[in-house]
Amino acid sequence: MPADFLDTNVILYLLDNGKKADRAEKLLTQGGVISVQVLNETLVNCVRKAGMSWREAGAFLHGIRKLCAVVDLTIEMHDVGAALGEKYRLSVYDSMIVAAALVSGCTRLWSEDMHDGLIVERSLEIRNPFSKTIEV
Repeated sequence: MPADFLDTNVILYLLDNGKKADRAEKLLTQGGVISVQVLNETLVNCVRKAGMSWREAGAFLHGIRKLCAVVDLTIEMHDVGAALGEKYRLSVYDSMIVAAALVSGCTRLWSEDMHDGLIVERSLEIRNPFSKTIEV
């Protein structure tokens, strides 16, 4: 069974307290797939917004990398992402996350920021893990 893909916002909720952090932790302990883009976006938020040092952010990301498979960014993902962005009216960054999930063979993408319930190319479902109707 293909693994789930995790968007940056799911990873970042691990730094929070409360139910969203608990749900993000549950998703991460189940494993999953992320892209280098997710690592980069998480790093920027850890350093700029969370005020972590580079070393602290690196240690946090190291833990994430132990739990998730990380896919490299490729020109194929870029091309697929550009086409998906136009077709589904996604932002550039969101379309690249969706492309990474599709190219990686994932069937579910967990994201708080995208269109909950959207089915992309009849094979990838975007779900909001923090929706009250979702069981993780």
